[in-house]
Amino acid sequence: MHCCRSQLRALLVGVLLSFAASFAWPADISVRHPQLAIGDEGYVLAADFNLSLNPRLEDAVARGVALYFVVEFELSRSRWYWLDEQVAARTQSFQLSYHALTRQYRLSSGALHQSFPSLDDALRILSRLRNWQVAEKGGLRSDQTYFASLRMRLDLTQMPKTFQVSALANRDWNLSAEWARWQFTPADLPAVGASGATTIAPAGGDGR
Repeated sequence: MHCCRSQLRALLVGVLLSFAASFAWPADISVRHPQLAIGDEGYVLAADFNLSLNPRLEDAVARGVALYFVVEFELSRSRWYWLDEQVAARTQSFQLSYHALTRQYRLSSGALHQSFPSLDDALRILSRLRNWQVAEKGGLRSDQTYFASLRMRLDLTQMPKTFQVSALANRDWNLSAEWARWQFTPADLPAVGASGATTIAPAGGDGR
């Protein structure tokens, strides 16, 4: 009987440790330092993201499952007589994948792609968004106050159908940043400067 109790206690401890471990390393995305600037052809956005994957997502990538991340940007203007006016809405997709033959992680945006020797290297670049044009130069009034919103999320709809059903029902796959919101006046924005950051430049958002 004592032996059975010891085995049961050990089993319970193992279950609790496994349960705790599943929450010890959650996936997370958050927005840091979003900044708009005036470029040669329009208003460009730069931002950093705190981005971490949980073991389930890391394992999925290592097994050949591509992950799709979407950056969403919205721009609006207040109107005292009606609802806020949506001035611009942009989205940009990035694909994170692993190629077993070359043992390289690949980060793609449109026709552009870069390869990396480790997942950490790929995530480091994915977390740095630079020089994304989100509005035309003549599309904003210099003396008007605008409201900007930005987030990044894992887009499950671009994954194979076989994964979507189970992924949508699993909290480990629920990865989305809270909207970062700020206001600005175009006249106060700086001109875009040279950046030494290495990143995949967005391949022109789809404009939705």
